[in-house]
Amino acid sequence: MSPSLVRPSLHHEVAGKIGSLIAQGSIAPGAVLPNEAALGGEFGVSRTALREVIKVLASKGLVEVRRKTGTRVRPHAEWNMLDPEVLSWLFSGTGIPPGLTDLMEVRKVVEPAAARMAALRATSEDLAEIRDAYLGMERATGDLPSSVESDLRFHLAVLEATHNVFMRPFGALIQAALRASFRLTSSNSALYRKTLTLHRAVVNAIEAGKGDEAEAAMLAVLSQTSKDIATQTKAAVGGQAGARSHKRSRRRSA
Repeated sequence: MSPSLVRPSLHHEVAGKIGSLIAQGSIAPGAVLPNEAALGGEFGVSRTALREVIKVLASKGLVEVRRKTGTRVRPHAEWNMLDPEVLSWLFSGTGIPPGLTDLMEVRKVVEPAAARMAALRATSEDLAEIRDAYLGMERATGDLPSSVESDLRFHLAVLEATHNVFMRPFGALIQAALRASFRLTSSNSALYRKTLTLHRAVVNAIEAGKGDEAEAAMLAVLSQTSKDIATQTKAAVGGQAGARSHKRSRRRSA
């Protein structure tokens, strides 16, 4: 059977569900989880399986088990944010992902430097992959799922082209986070078309072997992304406020 078709164990499925609730803020830091009987009944697992679930969550820093007070959610700062599953849970929601601002700060440190390195080290195969990924972004205009995957492929290709053993795994580590941010910015076609021009400048600079220009071009991409995220966040918050106001108005007129 293909590894992609192997069904995850039951306790890992449940760990994912509870982990997502914690990461998304539905279960707040400091909260005590229900006892084993209640949790087992809610998720349909035995106490033995549930103990394995708690071990998984504890190993990732999300919870701590205390003999008298039960299982408590740990502060956000104590979570293992370099764990791919924690990142996946954190960015698994459909709204504005928590931690997005922190992600952009890290990307602005890592990716411009990666673009500079790629300009100096990329092989012909690397350049072809970066160019093809960019062309995929162009073709995907108006197609949200395809644009997200093409955008992801582009940024991973630049990281791969650094030929740095620590830089290359970085993209794989934060794939879920990248997808979440790309979904947010690519959903607005006008913003997406604007960023294509900035991505093209990265491609051209890397192909020309100009490290300074590649670094500056990638920083411009990420700066625009930060602005686009702020625009989309403001629109989402405004939409939520409008919906609440409309609901109150309906109640008063009822």
